[in-house]
Amino acid sequence: MDPREDQAAGLRRLFRRAPPTVVALYAAGARPAGIAIETAHRIAGSATRVLLLDEGRGPASLAPALGLPDGTDLLGVLGGRLDVGALLQPVPGLVGRVPVSAAALALPLLDDERRRCLADALRSLQRRAGCVLVHAGCASAGDPSPFVLAAPRRLVVAEASRSGATDAYRTIKQLAAAGVGSLHLAVCRARDRADAGAFFAALDALVRRHVGVPLAWLGELERDDLAAGLAAPSAQSSPREAEAAFLRRVGLRAGRRGPIAGVERRA
Repeated sequence: MDPREDQAAGLRRLFRRAPPTVVALYAAGARPAGIAIETAHRIAGSATRVLLLDEGRGPASLAPALGLPDGTDLLGVLGGRLDVGALLQPVPGLVGRVPVSAAALALPLLDDERRRCLADALRSLQRRAGCVLVHAGCASAGDPSPFVLAAPRRLVVAEASRSGATDAYRTIKQLAAAGVGSLHLAVCRARDRADAGAFFAALDALVRRHVGVPLAWLGELERDDLAAGLAAPSAQSSPREAEAAFLRRVGLRAGRRGPIAGVERRA
């Protein structure tokens, strides 16, 4: 058994308690940190308190874009060294940011007592929020953490550009190969509604043809209420997603690349 999936099972039970909505977020485009932060603020603009659990490390971290220091990782709660409230970095307009990259790496290696300690810390953080965004870097999509595997929803926000199409396609392909379940996609920075719809349609067709998974359209970041879409029952992972993941593992051809030119935005 994959230890990440084993550890994700307990987190999944925790994340599926409502509220809050828990979403694994991948931002695809030229400036992914900016897209991720804009997504958080757009969701928060719907009167939803948003907490960022930041898995990003180094350049993939949201800390520089937010003007924050790296901060102390969630792993710091182990051994009673720190109170969970001390880990929360305030962000204007949001509940705040908590670094979790070390916790995500260490979780499969922890004993039951330490895992319970982390779960208690997460439970305490969840009480402060209406939506928890687990920010994951596109570069790590092929090796999703227990937090990503446990999230009931997974959202890719793709910039309507060549780099956005490239990063989104690669991320979706890697997530599918890793057995992650249903995927939702929102488009940002499109010229207009028609441009966004055409971008999604082309990317969806490409993913269906070369990866074999459907994408659920969530809307445009700037024009649609993503919070309402994510909270809707239809946005929840399918109860049959484990079967679909198994079939993808069996049928997916590793290493196959598909063209992306059809989904780039015309100048």
